[in-house]
Amino acid sequence: MIRVTIPQHLRTLAHVGYEVELDVEGPVTQRSVLDALEARYPMLRGTIRDQVTQQRRPFLRFFACEEDLSHEPSDAPLPDAVASGKEPFIVIGAIAGG
Repeated sequence: MIRVTIPQHLRTLAHVGYEVELDVEGPVTQRSVLDALEARYPMLRGTIRDQVTQQRRPFLRFFACEEDLSHEPSDAPLPDAVASGKEPFIVIGAIAGG
């Protein structure tokens, strides 16, 4: 099981708690985790990444094992601790303003 945390506004939309657990088939990558998340919670489609380009939405960042993975290729393997369920894959809403 892959553990995923999502920001509050997306938790409200999906009617879930702080963390969700997902079964991911094949290699554990950003793409496969987000595919599984969107398959289980279809109301999240288009909120985390663009539906056409599959690019991360502005003001969202991806973290795992204390590393910013936001600019990593979406098909790069996630750390083993995430793949084993020891650590969560974290989607964080960035804050901007001045």
